[in-house]
Amino acid sequence: MRYLLFYEAAQDYAQRRVPYRQEHLLLAKAACERGELVLGGAFADPIDGAVLLFQSESPAAAEAFAKADPYVRHGLVTRWWVRAWATVVGEGAQLVVEPSTFESKKT
Repeated sequence: MRYLLFYEAAQDYAQRRVPYRQEHLLLAKAACERGELVLGGAFADPIDGAVLLFQSESPAAAEAFAKADPYVRHGLVTRWWVRAWATVVGEGAQLVVEPSTFESKKT
């Protein structure tokens, strides 16, 4: 299953993350090497949050990442949550849904 970890960031996140960035990136790299973290990054323009994509049997890997993340521990992330994500279209989709299986509606 895939899980999205959402971060809401403090207003001064971009400036405050500098001293914690190395530890955060090492944590992310380790999660990638374990096969848990697939992709992640901050929102751009404005930098006010982030999304990280995890692949695991449960949301536990994403939750553990957030709890260990220095951005969370030091208050740069003001709120975080994990949501299961059912992918249906694109390379690597977990549940492929073909358009031909749905009736088209006439308007």
